[in-house]
Amino acid sequence: MQSVYDAVGGSQGLLRLAEAWHARVMADEVVAHAFSHGFHPDHGERLAAYWAEALGGPTLYSDRYGNESSVVRMHSGNGAHEEMDRRAIACFDQALAEVGLTAGPLWQVLHDYFAWATTTTMAQYPESADDVPEGLGIPRWSWDGPQR
Repeated sequence: MQSVYDAVGGSQGLLRLAEAWHARVMADEVVAHAFSHGFHPDHGERLAAYWAEALGGPTLYSDRYGNESSVVRMHSGNGAHEEMDRRAIACFDQALAEVGLTAGPLWQVLHDYFAWATTTTMAQYPESADDVPEGLGIPRWSWDGPQR
């Protein structure tokens, strides 16, 4: 069976999606606040590499940039932010449409993955980034959801 990574167009498909999502969140007054401290100039490439690894592609993110602990720390210690999460997910859905994914199983899998990652793994430690344990691996997601 084809991986979600391959179905979305591999690294180039995910880069297009990451750039479309990032442009949308930067235009959203609520979600853009998450980037008010700045962001890496290669944010789109790093995000695409992270999604690639999570969706069955190469381990580029872990090999070059860090592990799940480092990613979760970046998203931790900011308190609860349900409205921001909801809007980030809406931006993702709009980005999916922008890159040509408007319906079907692939759209649903990508939406479900992003919503899950946003509201669970990235929101697990609202009080302090110091609470994030060392050595977390990037969670894998496939056609039938999270992989164990």
